[in-house]
Amino acid sequence: MKYTYHYDSPLGGITMASDGESLSGLWFDGQKYFGAGLAADEEEQTESGEILPVFEETKKWLDIYFDGKEPDFTPRLHLQGSPFRIEVWEILLKIPYGKTTTYKEIAERVAAQRGIPSMSAQAVGGAVGHNPISIIVPCHRILGTDGSLTGYAGGVEKKKSLLALEQGGK
Repeated sequence: MKYTYHYDSPLGGITMASDGESLSGLWFDGQKYFGAGLAADEEEQTESGEILPVFEETKKWLDIYFDGKEPDFTPRLHLQGSPFRIEVWEILLKIPYGKTTTYKEIAERVAAQRGIPSMSAQAVGGAVGHNPISIIVPCHRILGTDGSLTGYAGGVEKKKSLLALEQGGK
């Protein structure tokens, strides 16, 4: 069974998902690929009900983050996807708060890890776009090779806002 919980952020509603132990999803409401992997029989938790510890921890992380500070912990995550996607998402987790990188740089890192001459930045873009745990797995920190704000499943305006927040410009 998976559980969901709703969080109201300054940028709009966010839905979290959990397997009961770890965070398995975090999406802006209505974003592209919203709720990927959730079934219709998910059990929603509300403010009046008992909240899973992982949702409490994630709420605390988001509260710190949206207050313009870097959280000093990460909720327990359960990333589900192909080995390639998980490899890309693990690279995303290593991008420091307030910093950015490009799809091309991630492709080069994946190629180096695999001992191959090159990797498609488009393939990396597909993995980044399907990241199931937005914000915490910071796909918003990825830019086009020319530094442009290309694509974000939550919308480019939210991407701009998240990057500005991390630069101290709530």
